[in-house]
Amino acid sequence: MPHPPLIADLRSDTVTTPTPQMRAAMAAAAVGDDVYGEDPTVNALQAEVARLTGHEAGLFMPSGTMTNQVAIALHTQRGHEVICAEGSHIYEWELGMMAAFSGVVPRFVPAPLGVPDPEGVRAAVRRSIHQSPSGMISLENTHNKAGGTVIPLEVLAGIRAVADQEGLPLHLDGARVFNAAAALDVPLSEITGQFDTVSVCLSKGLGAPVGSVLVGSAAHMAQAHRYRKMMGGGMRQAGVLAAAALVALQDGPALLKEDHRRARTLAEALVEAGFSVNLAAVQTNIIYATLPDAAAHAARWAEAGVHANALGPDSVRFVLHHQITDEALERAIGVLTGM
Repeated sequence: MPHPPLIADLRSDTVTTPTPQMRAAMAAAAVGDDVYGEDPTVNALQAEVARLTGHEAGLFMPSGTMTNQVAIALHTQRGHEVICAEGSHIYEWELGMMAAFSGVVPRFVPAPLGVPDPEGVRAAVRRSIHQSPSGMISLENTHNKAGGTVIPLEVLAGIRAVADQEGLPLHLDGARVFNAAAALDVPLSEITGQFDTVSVCLSKGLGAPVGSVLVGSAAHMAQAHRYRKMMGGGMRQAGVLAAAALVALQDGPALLKEDHRRARTLAEALVEAGFSVNLAAVQTNIIYATLPDAAAHAARWAEAGVHANALGPDSVRFVLHHQITDEALERAIGVLTGM
């Protein structure tokens, strides 16, 4: 049977396709062997992400999972614990890699709406010889599983103070940190500058086809290069990908507030139609709705041209991105609400 015409793909902001500007940049990209550090376009991307985030150096990798796991390897030793918010991507969706690669385990901190309390982070620190020692603190901003929620700047400052007082490195899973900066209406570096390392995804809200950049000190990135190689992340003439990512960095941030506006519009329409949505969690471009038989609903919507992710028996996720127009959203709302 033929597939129905696509109205809107709301499964993730990773489903966007390269813009004409990205394709032109990819075709014209100067390239070299990035495993040797010789790809000029990759080097330009790494320098630009480091500049924007307020860090010394960056390293381009295929995915945010890899950048996060390389950061964990940088900061920990085998047997350590990684202090992180409950529901963190590094645990929920990175397939046990912190244990498989680095030999570490998570220590979860309660995080209502994805926001851990600084004193809760402090209470999670372990020093006893009878317990696994704390190796690092990792935050996620925005917090995917909590609904794309944003950590307030004062909370970040409080956790930075805990990290300093306890002598622990602080990492940010910034898969959607540009969304956090847009929501807070602050320069990116005001968030990212508080961390020792930051993973920045370029293939989510910004719309690049592939890739993430890990930023930190030059010494950390030199070691990160070794871990990237161990994980199979050397991509040779990766400038064709970095060229699209540079366009995403230039054009993408200005579009994020529109994604947030449309997410609010969709969330309110779902609530009006009787869906269970915590509107307090709809702070950026992600919506979680609770409804029975989620997979059956998602399958029925897909048959009508609207795609969403059923993430559990009674949970559906919708994600807005720059290739969902107001017109497409209006039509999608009609499908989702049966109008």
